[in-house]
Amino acid sequence: MYGEPALPPDFEHLPYVNPDAPKGGRLVVGEVGSFDSLNPLVLKGSTPWLMRLIAYESLMGRSWDEPFTLYCLLCETIETGPNRSWVEFTLREEARFSDGSPVTVEDVMWSYETLGSEGHPRYQGAWGAVEKMEQTGPRKVRFTFEGDNRELALVIGLRPILKKAQWEDREFADSGLDVAPISTAPYVVDDFEAGRFISLKRDPDYWGAELPFMQGQANLDEIRMEMFADGTALFEAFKAGVLNSNREFNAEKWETQYDFPAVERGEVVKSVIPHGRPSGIRGFVMNTRRGVFEDWRVRDALLHAFNFEYINETVTGGRQPRITSYFSNSQLAMREGPAEGRVRELLEPFADDLPPGAIDGYSLPEGDGSARNRRNLRQALRLMEEAGYTVQDGVMKDAQGRPFTFEILLQQGGGEEQSMIDIYVQALERIGIFPTIETVDKAQYVQKTSNYDFDMTNYWRSVSLSPGTEQRLYWGAQGVEEPGSYNWMGMDQPAAEAMIDAMLNAESQEGFLAATRALDRVLTAGRYVIPLYQYPVSRIAHAKELQFANAPVYGDWYDWQARTWWWDDTAD
Repeated sequence: MYGEPALPPDFEHLPYVNPDAPKGGRLVVGEVGSFDSLNPLVLKGSTPWLMRLIAYESLMGRSWDEPFTLYCLLCETIETGPNRSWVEFTLREEARFSDGSPVTVEDVMWSYETLGSEGHPRYQGAWGAVEKMEQTGPRKVRFTFEGDNRELALVIGLRPILKKAQWEDREFADSGLDVAPISTAPYVVDDFEAGRFISLKRDPDYWGAELPFMQGQANLDEIRMEMFADGTALFEAFKAGVLNSNREFNAEKWETQYDFPAVERGEVVKSVIPHGRPSGIRGFVMNTRRGVFEDWRVRDALLHAFNFEYINETVTGGRQPRITSYFSNSQLAMREGPAEGRVRELLEPFADDLPPGAIDGYSLPEGDGSARNRRNLRQALRLMEEAGYTVQDGVMKDAQGRPFTFEILLQQGGGEEQSMIDIYVQALERIGIFPTIETVDKAQYVQKTSNYDFDMTNYWRSVSLSPGTEQRLYWGAQGVEEPGSYNWMGMDQPAAEAMIDAMLNAESQEGFLAATRALDRVLTAGRYVIPLYQYPVSRIAHAKELQFANAPVYGDWYDWQARTWWWDDTAD
């Protein structure tokens, strides 16, 4: 995105892989919930989370050891203009789908048009910026973009490529369990039982096995995902050896419950993996499409009522730091105190519409660590009164006597979130607010959140070291009404749109940093999410035979484990 790629044109492998890794073995991981589709590229249905990451390939591949740098995968060469208003890819002649048929420009163009018009909304933003797509040679395709967005030349190279002929008599957007999309990836669906498990096997005839980009990748013969009703059942399955790898997000549990026999015998290894990526945002999001959360003072009151310090001590033993902004744990994060320099210049044109603190400085409320949290609850009462609500006969009501209440949507199996909400509800009841809780299965949860049919729910959005076009999908105004975006809070903030524009058009790292820090201020001061704790390290317990070389700057990110780990029968 900025500067030169870290690797030369004749690189032999990515820096964080083992190019001599043996092939074989299996990775078996668990997932809470179920699935009713094998097509993760459309909005309809629920799929196992790894499907989108390892069952498809794109024209280019990403190095997780750089903020945002791509290297050719399905393409042989890439060419772009000095201002990146267009980009042209030349396909590799040897590129093949898993059925052995060649990848053609026609397949590529069909994939882009279909995903952009019928696929998941995550693919529609970049497609909407394409002014023209054309075949410019036997193996060449060129994209010309509308407007100024230097990132599009990279983003457009990351779309999954599918086989057009597979879908001639089928409806792509309605696909479910009846068909698994044919792709070029090294893994193909081998076996599954709806809602129980899915197994992907390594294709022994994978076309790209000799590519430099793929050296040391796709080492495991099988990647299997088992489904469980809740986190407790999943953990017990791991302890019993049904699973051979498990990510642990609770630091207290990591320290106190990973002492079962397989760990003591050395058959299971506990790996702590650092990273340098931003925290992203994880917490309980308030849907401002619902009138109950329109007023920022109400959202601020609910933030004050959430006793994070006490909850963190109760759930994790106080071992994990809190998320302080959407880009905390990185240089992209907003700085403390008033905005200065270029950050202030970017925000000042929107000063009249920005939430309090965006320019002058904002930080999350801190509790006193006690269960009562009296100081913050008093502030919550003051904020609710400013918003037009008072406690009447023990119930928070508006001037017309209508109770202030809302519903909290949770997914079945989310034991940790349920524990937090139980403590939170007790605090809210002390100030006369009595929310209801609805717990649904994964399929219902996906449907409800995709259509923004909730008041408050658990929210987790990761961000990269090079945020860009995807930020529109996360916080853009289009997602206020269009289903399937990640703008679950329903924010419609012109300042956020302007900061995203500034990020995308920045021609220097300094300009990019200023725009990202300004966006962070708009998001954090908007008080849309009650932030929980962050994960400055990843914790993975795994069979000793599962090995990895080293972690990239992104650490345990997306497909790193599934693509780069290998199996060693001789491991001690």
